[in-house]
Amino acid sequence: MPQVTRVGRVVVPVLDQDQAIAFYTGVLGFTLVADMPFGDGYRWVEVAPPGGGANVAFGPTRGDFQPGRPTGILLTSPDPAADQAELAGRGVDVDAELMGGEGGVPVMFSFRDQDKNSLMIVQEG
Repeated sequence: MPQVTRVGRVVVPVLDQDQAIAFYTGVLGFTLVADMPFGDGYRWVEVAPPGGGANVAFGPTRGDFQPGRPTGILLTSPDPAADQAELAGRGVDVDAELMGGEGGVPVMFSFRDQDKNSLMIVQEG
């Protein structure tokens, strides 16, 4: 068996890595943990969420790997409703309606980053 221990990072396609850094650090509060040359004129860029977990790397667009897609990234928060209001107030493209909250389903909502990649914030617990 492979010696996999955790999900270490996920890659999100972006058009401009500097704009992605600005959104994820300035809007979501992530920390820039890597920004270095990688391959033929590319950069390896990673940000980390404030509470730990998998890092997000920003990959260049190639073939079918294009921005504007669901990422499958679920961020956790103690208060998704407050986060939805905060992000909407900052001009982020958020869903107008919260989902879940019944029958043990956590409260959650979707939002889009600077390149229209979709992420979710889900109530922790």
